[in-house]
Amino acid sequence: MSNAPTIVWFRQDLRLADNPALERAAVNGDIIPVYILPPEGPDQARRDGFHHGGASRWWLHHSLAALDRDLQALGGRLIIRRGEPADVLTRLAADSGATTVHWNRRLEPAGIATDRATKQALRDEGLAVESFAGNYLHEPWNVLNKQGAPYKVFTPYWKALLAAGIDQPILPEPEGLNPVPAEIDSETIGSLGLLPQRDWADGFAEWWTPGEAGAWDRFESFLDDVSHYHDTRNRLDLDGTSRLSPHLHFGEISPRQVVARVRCEYPDALDDKGPEAFLREIGWREFGANLLYHFPQTQTDNLDARFDHLPWRNDPDHIGAWQRGETGIPVVDAAMRALWATGWMHNRARMIVASFLTKNCLVDWHIGADWFMDTLVDADLPSNTAGWQWVAGTGADAAPYFRIFNPVLQGGKFDPEGAFVRRWVPELAGLPDKALFAPWEADLGTLSRAGVTLGETYPRPIVDLKASREAALEAFAQIKDYER
Repeated sequence: MSNAPTIVWFRQDLRLADNPALERAAVNGDIIPVYILPPEGPDQARRDGFHHGGASRWWLHHSLAALDRDLQALGGRLIIRRGEPADVLTRLAADSGATTVHWNRRLEPAGIATDRATKQALRDEGLAVESFAGNYLHEPWNVLNKQGAPYKVFTPYWKALLAAGIDQPILPEPEGLNPVPAEIDSETIGSLGLLPQRDWADGFAEWWTPGEAGAWDRFESFLDDVSHYHDTRNRLDLDGTSRLSPHLHFGEISPRQVVARVRCEYPDALDDKGPEAFLREIGWREFGANLLYHFPQTQTDNLDARFDHLPWRNDPDHIGAWQRGETGIPVVDAAMRALWATGWMHNRARMIVASFLTKNCLVDWHIGADWFMDTLVDADLPSNTAGWQWVAGTGADAAPYFRIFNPVLQGGKFDPEGAFVRRWVPELAGLPDKALFAPWEADLGTLSRAGVTLGETYPRPIVDLKASREAALEAFAQIKDYER
């Protein structure tokens, strides 16, 4: 065993258990845990692969605090630094006497580029570097079709992922850590300036508990209902989903742990509708990473090149109304207001609001994707990109462009008693169910009895749903013969 400590560089793996980089380093000897924030704000951070919008910065602040507490409980502490990763790690190695640096690999394009450059720079300084697979069940280069090409459609990808094996051993957390020498200085987490200045984030703590313990509390609570997941996962008015997405994004719980716990609770999970439907969602997360790794251009480009010619309108008034939850379409407005208040949106709601923006309003999907990246606590570049391109019809495994979600029908189906809309659009709470999702179709007496005046107490729709659907189909007709 080497006497020199090992630096463990934490990024999207803010947990102690099932952390390959940490486990290997702890087995070898003392560790120096470090988190590094790039120095020049969010633009520089995005370039270096740290894509943190306002909501996810709030999460990161509290997740780092939780990780530091957990490390201290084992005898260690988290070192906080800012700067270019290679420079920071080189200085930290000199300060601590470390000769090796460990990290778990990232798969976003900018993250890959930064990790490669950092690895080369450290090796040039004589440091050993080891990277590990810690964020996904399988890394993208390990799940290919028979021709050695990446999958573009989810179902065959899921079958290949199952064939590769989703049951994997879980690594233990260290039993204890030796103290990090006192002379190794650290910034405070607060000095990183992660907490948004806007007061909209103040209410997030009512909904979320960032950190490894919070992830497991949420997961264990969800497991009580996973047998019904296939029936409840699309309901906007029920707490029928796991809400693990931010915990998975920040690596407070690993997909290996999730699969193992589900399989422990439900040994026949893949033959049980509820657990199987949930595990497929873990598969979708893997698929998103697979797409962005093999097709990195999709972060900015349409995978289906025909859409490069689509005449997007990008009306700023429509964009602003959508962001504020003032479109006049109740289920869309409820979802957008819930996002602003909680930092999260139900997956069914994400599809509804994305379809409305890209198809009914003919707004480029990049604009919606960027808004989600700034306002979601689970702002995950692979999943967000895949989701928006799927709904817009521009990506792999895409919903056909002619599949346009009707928000009135979607609201009535997935919020059947209107509880979700009434909670987040309280000015419509007095409307009867049959008028709730399309108040513009209600008679004046119904509106008056509910205290609703369209254009005053609640907006009129910013687009006509039927006419805007026809316009979207006409726009697609103009591009459908272009080469993909």
